[in-house]
Amino acid sequence: MDELEKCMAGEYYDCHDEVFLEFKGTARRLLAQYHALAYEQKKEKTEILRKLFGSMGTNVSVGVPFICDYGRNIYMGSNVSVNMNCTFVDCNRIDIGSNVLIASNVQLYTATHPVELSQRLTPDWNPESGEYFCRTYARPIKIGNGCWLGGGVIVLPGVTIGDGCVIGGGSVVTKDIPPNSLAVGNPCRVIRKINEEARNGSVPEPL
Repeated sequence: MDELEKCMAGEYYDCHDEVFLEFKGTARRLLAQYHALAYEQKKEKTEILRKLFGSMGTNVSVGVPFICDYGRNIYMGSNVSVNMNCTFVDCNRIDIGSNVLIASNVQLYTATHPVELSQRLTPDWNPESGEYFCRTYARPIKIGNGCWLGGGVIVLPGVTIGDGCVIGGGSVVTKDIPPNSLAVGNPCRVIRKINEEARNGSVPEPL
């Protein structure tokens, strides 16, 4: 496998391979253009986001500043609001469903390193090798339809957040969260089930 295939398969890969430097360069050019636009330039913003992301539905808003690694690994549905100062490290796929709210300062991290030092350091590394001094791999993140991630939430590599979840502000999500859960804390834990009406097939009358 080449380095990109290794990356997407969740194996150790060279994050400084030329292909990733090209991805980063393209993303940074598009982000610079995006950040230079005025708030009301909605059409121009949407055009840039469609070039930046892997795919995107309709009615998507991304506040500035916004940081991502490659952009091309971010896939969004429709009716998605990403507030200011969010960071998406999309070395692997980040899938975000429809009708999703992502508050300010949310961080989604797909890239990671081994915990054990002996595994984390690149064997027989030296500065002339051209390799990175530590091993890197990446795992995908999935956020289901109808989710709301509160301010400052951190989602770690390989996590899936099920449909209809609310993640309390400041939570660190280290493991999968089942659908229709209110979950908070560090590490994030389910407090209770929500969306009972929807799960029972009924919706309350509007006030």
